[in-house]
Amino acid sequence: MSETPYFLALRSPRPRQPNAPLFIYLPGGDGTGQLFYRQLEGLEKTFDIRCLEIPPDDLNGWDLLVEQVVQLVEAEVKEYPRSAVYLCGESFGGCLALKVILHAPHLFDRLVLVNPASAFRQQSWLYWLSFLARPVPEVIYCMFWLWFLPILASLGRIESDDRRALLTAVQGMTQETSVWRVGLLREFNISDEQLRQIKQPTIVIASGRDNILPSVSEAEHLCALIPQARAYVLPDSGHACLLEADVNLYDILKSLDFLPVSQLVTES
Repeated sequence: MSETPYFLALRSPRPRQPNAPLFIYLPGGDGTGQLFYRQLEGLEKTFDIRCLEIPPDDLNGWDLLVEQVVQLVEAEVKEYPRSAVYLCGESFGGCLALKVILHAPHLFDRLVLVNPASAFRQQSWLYWLSFLARPVPEVIYCMFWLWFLPILASLGRIESDDRRALLTAVQGMTQETSVWRVGLLREFNISDEQLRQIKQPTIVIASGRDNILPSVSEAEHLCALIPQARAYVLPDSGHACLLEADVNLYDILKSLDFLPVSQLVTES
């Protein structure tokens, strides 16, 4: 367990809308929640958005991460009761979202997973490479991310400012934190029976050109087990798809009739 004095937080990237449905975003391995900015303009039409921020030196395990997220969401809905609460997890955050919704299913009405890293063990080269992850000189660590960035994202589909933001976010993690979070993914495990217990309507968004994880096959696997799950494939997208210029999460949810009912009535 980490001895850090910092705690997880739910940040509001836009002015609060206490009467709107709540949208909780759990970020990828960088843990900042700041890379969600491209999706805010659409979603803020309907939702009061919160982005989870995990301290850059956080070394807590899954159980404590889950407990803290649940406490934060409970505090939000206690302050302002909501007509609906959406939980969205991307990559590392997808694993966290699955654990959170299993731990506190009463808090959430709908689940959105984006290239969830629950498939980590299935991608053999990355899984086995993770066992070799060790602290290295800082210059090598920075160079690693420069090399890894084209694997992490389809850079041709991401604008230059967004590419710089992605690089800044991943380099902002300490080496110890990077190794720790990879270790968490390596030990992540949710049984088929647990997945069958998720009753919330669920969308699993998968990138067809994800070079990190077998996201399409994982989406099919999850949708075969979660009773009300549907898959949505982005055929040309890479792993960091929510930074891509042509990917709009609000439009995806709208096309799947996955927005709150009041919003659908308003736009019809």
